[in-house]
Amino acid sequence: MNGAELQSVLTIGYFIEKEREGQYFTIPFDVPENVIKITVSYDYHRPTKGVFSDLKPSNCIDIGLSDETGKFLGWSGSAHSEISVGEFTSSDGYLTQKIRPGRWGILAGAYHVQDKGVSVTYNIRFEFAGERLFFGDLHIHTRASDGVFDASEIGGLAKKSGLDFVALANHNNYAENLHLPSVNGVTFIPAVEWTHYNGHMNFFGVPAPFGDSFIANSKEEMNAVISHARSLGAVISVNHPRCSFCPYLWGDDDAFEMVEIWNGPMRPTNIRGIDFWTALLKTGRKLPAVGGSDFHKPGFPVKFANPVTGVYAPDQSAGSLLGSIRQGHCFVSESVNGPRILLKYGGSRMGDTAAYDSGTGLEVDVRSDYPVKTVLVTDRGEREIKENAVKIEKTKFAYVKVYRKNGRKIRAVSNPIYFEQEEK
Repeated sequence: MNGAELQSVLTIGYFIEKEREGQYFTIPFDVPENVIKITVSYDYHRPTKGVFSDLKPSNCIDIGLSDETGKFLGWSGSAHSEISVGEFTSSDGYLTQKIRPGRWGILAGAYHVQDKGVSVTYNIRFEFAGERLFFGDLHIHTRASDGVFDASEIGGLAKKSGLDFVALANHNNYAENLHLPSVNGVTFIPAVEWTHYNGHMNFFGVPAPFGDSFIANSKEEMNAVISHARSLGAVISVNHPRCSFCPYLWGDDDAFEMVEIWNGPMRPTNIRGIDFWTALLKTGRKLPAVGGSDFHKPGFPVKFANPVTGVYAPDQSAGSLLGSIRQGHCFVSESVNGPRILLKYGGSRMGDTAAYDSGTGLEVDVRSDYPVKTVLVTDRGEREIKENAVKIEKTKFAYVKVYRKNGRKIRAVSNPIYFEQEEK
């Protein structure tokens, strides 16, 4: 989870003599196993910088990178003091690829070197594979339906907003899923919003989830659409189930395995959606909660990346992200800068089912840039909690809502930890 234990730094000091001015050479370094991203930063004495460096040359050292096979990955001259290459994101001008162990190379160019030579310090940071926290928006529309941006523009907006993933859930069409763009650092999860007069559902993970048609004029035909999508591997979430304008009316709560509890700005629609989800949890259902902005265009109350779904996943691939979401290893927050939540109970965490133990407390980790109030929700009711370790009575589930201190608007909602129930 972005911890220091997932990184290490290798420092190399390298001296370049005046005689090597105008030459290119390779500085080798060894890459260990299980690395997903390499970042190289470097520094050296530069008496003059910027436009003055061309008028009065001093030290100017260029940089590039090659992998363990000698393959050229990119070159940035002296324009950037830090570059990176990774499996899911790389610096502009550098290839994105899987990181393999072996002897890699820093490509150095001695453009200008002072008479006394120059010492260059290279810091190489390795990021290792391991669970991290990723943020994304699971409900976005593009020009493929009734939005105003195309997929590439949404990818750029996501990158600028600090998102790691997006789902373009257009109304009843999937053509865009067949040619999703490549945007450095942003993962696209295939999605379609099945938009029906009796309710809306997002079909995640399958580029083309419909058979001959999305149309259903009866409950039987609805189930046929759902069954076909599931047979292809789709994960289905009911959207804004208690919306005043387009609520979920099918009356079949088995048609979905996730609930969009938070759609767009926090408002009564979402409060009712959270209550709808909680009522299903009380019946024994295990339904992950997700959120999405339902963004169409700027200038409206609906804002891009408000809310977001925060996902604890082993990597940034669409499969890993969706798999972790489906397991409930996630929470919904007002933005990438909103409260972050992690619940644990013994060896279990959000989305898991734990054996109840009266001696074990629920660990509630809420991190926020502003003071918050945390409310615990179980099938027995709600109560404010002020401790990080909370004793709970035997219950079917436990999750938390987070409010701004002395505020009434929900700022974040966790997924539950479920508890084993005795068989009747």
